[in-house]
Amino acid sequence: MDKFEERTIHTETVYDGKIIRLEIDDVILPDGKPSKRELVRHPGAVALIPITDDGKIVMVEQYRKALGTTLLEVPAGKLEPGEAPEVTARRELEEETGYSSDKLEPVMTFATSPGFADETIHLFAATGLHKVDNPAQGDEDEFVELLEIPLEEAVVMLDEGQIRDAKTAFAILWAERSGRRK
Repeated sequence: MDKFEERTIHTETVYDGKIIRLEIDDVILPDGKPSKRELVRHPGAVALIPITDDGKIVMVEQYRKALGTTLLEVPAGKLEPGEAPEVTARRELEEETGYSSDKLEPVMTFATSPGFADETIHLFAATGLHKVDNPAQGDEDEFVELLEIPLEEAVVMLDEGQIRDAKTAFAILWAERSGRRK
């Protein structure tokens, strides 16, 4: 048992949507006092750092309503019920980029916002990329533009604040620090 564990005594679901569920938990803190926690439940996701043979990172540009702006991101997508992260990663790579990968390497699984959400992202490196003749279509409500950016340029964009998405920043730094050029 974790010495800081908060024991849940009641959970109320206040919203259950297509992607997330919002719960309010009544908890007992480690010191015995009661408190409340607002929690976002998410099925989890994958993200990919697709690296072309000439050392470019395949990225997508898309509008993010929550921030009211367009972001540059590595391809990513939500886990479907019962779907293994590697299966999701291969599907999302094809749907979002039109690429398939000869080698899909697990990098790390990390929490996105552990202060209020249980979402974890499984990051994969994808190499040995090749275009798919008839790629699977992405979500009908998703509009993306594909970009291929040299790793060194992506690092500069991150340093200059042009890349603001956390999973993308993590992926770029991993690629740079691991010496990945292809």
